[in-house]
Amino acid sequence: MSENKPLTTDEQTTLQEEYLKSLEELEEGQLIDGEIIEINSEHVFIDVGYKSEGKIPLNEFDEKPVKGTTVSVILVSKEGKHGEVIVSKRKADMRLFWKTLRKAHQENLPVAGTICKSIKGGFEVDLGFDVRGFLPLSKTDVVRVEDPESYVGLKGEFLLDRMYSDNKLKIVLSRRGYLEQEISRKKEDFFTNAQVGDEIEGVVKSFTSFGAFIDLGGFDGLLHINDMSWGHVVRPKDYVKRGEKIRLKIVKIDPEEQKINLSLKHFTPDPWMLFEQKYHVNDIVHGKVTKLTDFGAFIEIEEGIEGLAHISELSWVKRVKHPKDLLSVGDEVEAMILSYELEKGRVSLGLKQVYPNPWENIEEMYPVGRRLKKPVRKLTNAGAFIELEEGIEGFLHVDDISWTRRIKHPSSILKANEDVEVVVLAIDQENRRVRLGIKQLSDDPWKAFEETYPKGSVVEGEITNVTDFGVFIRVDFDIEGLINKYNLYAPGVDAPEDFSGDFHVGDKVKAVLTDINAQGQKLSFSIKEYQKNLQRSELSKYIHDDDDSSTVTLGDMLKQKEQDSD
Repeated sequence: MSENKPLTTDEQTTLQEEYLKSLEELEEGQLIDGEIIEINSEHVFIDVGYKSEGKIPLNEFDEKPVKGTTVSVILVSKEGKHGEVIVSKRKADMRLFWKTLRKAHQENLPVAGTICKSIKGGFEVDLGFDVRGFLPLSKTDVVRVEDPESYVGLKGEFLLDRMYSDNKLKIVLSRRGYLEQEISRKKEDFFTNAQVGDEIEGVVKSFTSFGAFIDLGGFDGLLHINDMSWGHVVRPKDYVKRGEKIRLKIVKIDPEEQKINLSLKHFTPDPWMLFEQKYHVNDIVHGKVTKLTDFGAFIEIEEGIEGLAHISELSWVKRVKHPKDLLSVGDEVEAMILSYELEKGRVSLGLKQVYPNPWENIEEMYPVGRRLKKPVRKLTNAGAFIELEEGIEGFLHVDDISWTRRIKHPSSILKANEDVEVVVLAIDQENRRVRLGIKQLSDDPWKAFEETYPKGSVVEGEITNVTDFGVFIRVDFDIEGLINKYNLYAPGVDAPEDFSGDFHVGDKVKAVLTDINAQGQKLSFSIKEYQKNLQRSELSKYIHDDDDSSTVTLGDMLKQKEQDSD
């Protein structure tokens, strides 16, 4: 190992001359390379082969620099105020940026950029270093641009259609041109290397009556309806969804015609070949719900074999409007095999057949006249549905809630999920209906009222409602009747148009029962008739059969009545 010897005077002089000569060759504004030798919180120090290091602000680096790496800089000054060399990475980056931009324009190479703003006719694209280019709407994508705002913020590659116009910088870009290049490259590569049996990924692009087109990267392959499943496929949309990314197998490829046929079902062998060895009609099978449609539920009983449980075969007791009311995708269920067609790859299943039909003995469980206390499950304008047991409901019509009250909506009396006492009125086993009642729990008060108060009786009632056509009063047995506005005042007194000031809710009044219709649940009263009866009674006080010579007029009677009252 040789020892380090000090340099002679001549050697030192030679090195100094070479060093100064190399420095003289550097020119201010020149692009040079330097090595990062130190990094602190604010600056990066670079050795460019001069008597002192160059110093660059840390914020000029897009990424955190690494000591020992080489960077390109511009020599701004060989000697600053303090004798230091001044360099700039940002200026070097900008010079390299423009060099790259010009080369891309000349050689039709892509450049990176970000769509930053939607403007009239297209977009503004940020290419870096405060340089913006214009991207026409027609050159934005290979498909029609429906929502320009969705492209804002998109980073990608662009071709430069133009850089200058009238000797002024005016950059026009084409994203579509770059995408078309990529599509052409991928398509050529696909037909060169792909083979039947290969597995590939694609995105469902669109549907036809015979299948779905799959986007394989700008060019399409066909997933035929017969290649979607070993089972019978009615609608392609039941098996794949638009925009869904799926894995498929190539079953046919024609480079000359540029056609590609794809398959989903060829990932597994045909399971129908062994179906009859495993399954029979009336067998109870275990399966998983895979799809729900308006007409039923598809249930997979093994991989590749799906059966349909029609909506009518889901429940004995519930009126199922949609299978989602009972099932969810992924549910594990038991079903009975009702029938099958091997040639068409169809299996009909039933869920309700796994359980006994409760409607067969409904009349024994809920005979007419039986009293029950059950929860209200649903309120409608016409009445309320009462749950007798899971899946079986009875209907309580609004007319069967009260003998006496006119109920506009059952919610004024009943609340959902609260128990209510009812009685079974009727059962229609064939149509699966049970009719319930509340008012039938007690005797009909109309009959009792009719027996107690014959027509012409004087009754006292409380005003419950004042309308523009008369006044309603509540009398014995909690029954309401109407006093027509023409019967509100005494004989000879004209009823005013607005009589609400004379009658108020809660007032007690006496009236004569003028009409009763127990069957129609209607009562009519008259204050006028009551007042007329009072007048007849008063008149009888002044009429004496044993004094024929006396003559008394109605005016005399009223005058005497006033005096008596005084």
